[in-house]
Amino acid sequence: MQSIHRALSTFIFVSCSVFLLQACSVLQSETYVPKRGQMGKDVMWLPTNDDLVFKMLDAAQVGPRDELVDLGAGDGKIPIAAARQFGARAWGIEYNKDLAALAQRNAQRAGVAERVRIVHGDIFKEDFSKATVVTMYLLEELNAQLRPTILAMKPGTRVLSNTFSMGDWEPDQVIRVSNGTGYFWTVPANVAGLWTLSGLDENGNATLKLEQSFQRLGGSLTLQGKTQNLLGARIEGSVLHFSFINADGLLKAVKVFVNGQLLSGELTGPYGMVELQPATVRVEGRRL
Repeated sequence: MQSIHRALSTFIFVSCSVFLLQACSVLQSETYVPKRGQMGKDVMWLPTNDDLVFKMLDAAQVGPRDELVDLGAGDGKIPIAAARQFGARAWGIEYNKDLAALAQRNAQRAGVAERVRIVHGDIFKEDFSKATVVTMYLLEELNAQLRPTILAMKPGTRVLSNTFSMGDWEPDQVIRVSNGTGYFWTVPANVAGLWTLSGLDENGNATLKLEQSFQRLGGSLTLQGKTQNLLGARIEGSVLHFSFINADGLLKAVKVFVNGQLLSGELTGPYGMVELQPATVRVEGRRL
């Protein structure tokens, strides 16, 4: 009988000990507070300025149709703001498991847990290729490592970075607040090379030559055997714009959408003479 009592007492003691350890673990997790400047895998944790978060997301025109990914999500501030203030679906990748758990709890407290998820993972291993907006607060060298992956994403993907730039990839916009700076880029389509175009002239196809450095373009157009420099050439995501002077000396504007090795769009102009506006002409092209 005494042995039974001893066994029962031992069982109760062990069970209570396990319960208390679990309770302490949960309590410790629930009360976790990150320290400003604490080191992570590659960077230290620093909170992002609220004003800068809003202005960066506003500059990128984040909305309900977007999927935003935050690389190095920290306490989840940016994914939560994207969901709560802009209606986006958002997720974050955070290497520190305690920070990742905190970020998910913060999303729950903010009432956006159904639109925000935080992954405990590595930004160099997780697949975020389907995101339409990428945000980050890393270091210049980490941005440089990530740049090829980001440039391989779908043209038109919007990219935001707190404080650190992308080297010689010039930002589309510099975003400044009183105590912070952000940068905004749009992933451009790759249009460098030779293209043949139809629709620019009734007498045959034209040859378009494009040189590209990220979103900056230069090039020429050969039409009826004559070559001229392009005017105002630019690429905005997957949309290519340029103007040229036709055989009649009129300024014509081209707007085409890039789909891999194909172009499709329209020729417009001249501008400013509404009563003389010709019908829109379709323009098609392919890379040679």
